[in-house]
Amino acid sequence: MSDDIILKVTNLSKQYRLGTVGTGTLSHDLNRAWHKLRGKEDPYLKIGAVNDRGAKATSDYVWALQDINFEVKRGEILGIIGKNGAGKSTLLKILSRVTSPTTGSIKVGGRMASLLEVGTGMHPELTGRENIYLNGAILGMTKAEIASKIDEIVAFSGCEMYIDTPVKRYSSGMGVRLGFAVAAFLEPDILVVDEVLAVGDAEFQKKAIGKMQDISSQGGRTVLFVSHNMAAVKELCTSGILLENGLVTFVGTSENTINKYLNTSQFFSELTPVKKYNNVVRTGSGVVQIEKVSFFTDGKLKIPQTGASVEIKVKLVNSNNYKDNDIQLDLRIDDLSGQRLLWLSNSLFIATRKTCNEIIFKFDNFPLNLGNYEVTTCLHCEHILADWVVNAFQFTVDVGYFYPVKKKIDARQSKIMGEFNVEIND
Repeated sequence: MSDDIILKVTNLSKQYRLGTVGTGTLSHDLNRAWHKLRGKEDPYLKIGAVNDRGAKATSDYVWALQDINFEVKRGEILGIIGKNGAGKSTLLKILSRVTSPTTGSIKVGGRMASLLEVGTGMHPELTGRENIYLNGAILGMTKAEIASKIDEIVAFSGCEMYIDTPVKRYSSGMGVRLGFAVAAFLEPDILVVDEVLAVGDAEFQKKAIGKMQDISSQGGRTVLFVSHNMAAVKELCTSGILLENGLVTFVGTSENTINKYLNTSQFFSELTPVKKYNNVVRTGSGVVQIEKVSFFTDGKLKIPQTGASVEIKVKLVNSNNYKDNDIQLDLRIDDLSGQRLLWLSNSLFIATRKTCNEIIFKFDNFPLNLGNYEVTTCLHCEHILADWVVNAFQFTVDVGYFYPVKKKIDARQSKIMGEFNVEIND
């Protein structure tokens, strides 16, 4: 492993047995032992389904991770993203030595501190102060080294009033605050952070992201960051890995990895002319129906972004060629809690039509923020309900800027403004 590579993972796999806790049956144990005595490979390593949590199990064994390979450079901030159950937390637990891999090897070039979930590494009966010394000792630090940083840790965590109180009396947010402060300030070479920042409040999340950036840029340390908050990953990380069903499906810059992940989500929908769709009833006369809803961002078929130029194209099945003024289309966009945010109608909203089979809604600055949304479709023809599907499909909005600034103020302009050195980035 070269000097600039601090972490190298080679052919890493992790297999679990489904349905039971422990090693399984006596026959499996005896079979494994018999193969081991003869110097042969464990027969159950060759058995196992793909880690697709939505599919029905076809084997007693599943590969939570399979043949994972990647390298992390010193000072790099790596974002690991993917759907729930993709294997992200399993990978971090193996890297943190919480559990061992089934096959493969890991080479680490320094000390590693992990914050995997609320309360990880904290003894509930010990006070916050005692836990700071305990975690520092685990990392190999002396008592004097820990004492020199304890004031910074306590101040950053914001738990000064409770620092001499047992951790079992902390709220989940306080536990995360203290755990992150301990992991960040005790100078590990690699900081591993799972989706725990979601528990903290907005102020703490901002502080934590800023601290991780400082750790990387000023201290030259490495950060492995797992989150479902794509805005945080995009802001913080320099590179990314996409996991899907226990496999690495993409490695690249953080922005490219996020785009790859989001583009696997459903951002257009084909509504086939059937009575049932996604377990909701499709009602209406059916004389005109919605066939497809597609999102085009900056002229390309892709996930919409906040503030971007977006077109929503709705393709209709209009076999009778009803006239434009006979058709009224409504798209009602809600957040996942059911709050209505947009109601688009070609009778109220500025919409254009290429043919009698397509309606296009255009936005110069798309108004929805980062997140997931549901669309209810409603179509009337000659004032009679033709096609109605409640919560027909979901789509994702990517992070963007509603007021994009693309020009930098040059030196001459800054002088006119009063000798200020001003630079505005995209």
